[in-house]
Amino acid sequence: MKLYIKPLETYFILICSFITICASAQQDPEYTQYMYNTMAVNPAYAGSTGSLEATLLHRSQWVGISGAPETQSFSIHAPLRNEKIGLGLSVVNDKIGPSNELYLDGNFSYSVPLGYEKRLAFGLKAGMRMLNIDWSKGRYYDGTDVLLNQNIDNQMKLAVGAGIYYYTEKWYLGFSIPSFIQNNYYDDVQESIDYDRLHYYLMGGYVFDLNPNLKFKPAFLVKAVSGAPLTADISANFMIYEKFVIGGSYRTDDSISILAGFQISKSFYLGYAFDYTVSGLNKYNDGTHEFILRYTFNKNQSKIKSPRFF
Repeated sequence: MKLYIKPLETYFILICSFITICASAQQDPEYTQYMYNTMAVNPAYAGSTGSLEATLLHRSQWVGISGAPETQSFSIHAPLRNEKIGLGLSVVNDKIGPSNELYLDGNFSYSVPLGYEKRLAFGLKAGMRMLNIDWSKGRYYDGTDVLLNQNIDNQMKLAVGAGIYYYTEKWYLGFSIPSFIQNNYYDDVQESIDYDRLHYYLMGGYVFDLNPNLKFKPAFLVKAVSGAPLTADISANFMIYEKFVIGGSYRTDDSISILAGFQISKSFYLGYAFDYTVSGLNKYNDGTHEFILRYTFNKNQSKIKSPRFF
């Protein structure tokens, strides 16, 4: 059986082969500005900001490498009138190599007051995954081999996940499993179809009021996947005059990042992150760019926490 590789994908294939020994294939999408896109990994966050909120995110990873991951995410959520139930919708479009995966999830949360300025929320998510793979856009085999050249068109799979989220005015802690169901996904290292594994997320953060015009928030997101090394995102951000956000983050054995944001108005927040790769990929790409736009409608000022910082 003869193997062919498209010239535009050659570098991507070689690089993926090079890093196999120190990294596992990317399964769920990654976000540098996870602290402003929390519902993407934890359904219990739905409705926690006390108002209707919509977030739009675009991420171009490893710019300069053909077939590198590219992700778009849209989410919207709000509490019901009793503020105990939150509802949300999230849509994610994730492309890598010859694959394109669409995530569509409904999110539900129920929060329990635990005293003054303390809440514990339980969340559920249910939705579907739609997988498409066009092998002609990546690594492909002899055209006479029907089995190894069969594209995947609109393969639908169910997804069910859960999470828990505890928060006060100053800090938060959450744990989640985005999906309990193992589905097919495109393995970008082996360049084949594989079954994904359970993902476990642990997140937390604390807001320090350094003075009336300056806040400081360290935060973390730890991801555990069966058969893969534990990864962690550790970030530190400053908010100045309730308008400007500046900070940095580090993803273990992967990248360091700078983050910046601006509260354009009471409703709109615009954020940007740049990741510099510190792994063996740094010679082959020009970094990762991530943009986020958040809109908050009818923000409830009496809510126990500021939705602008977590």
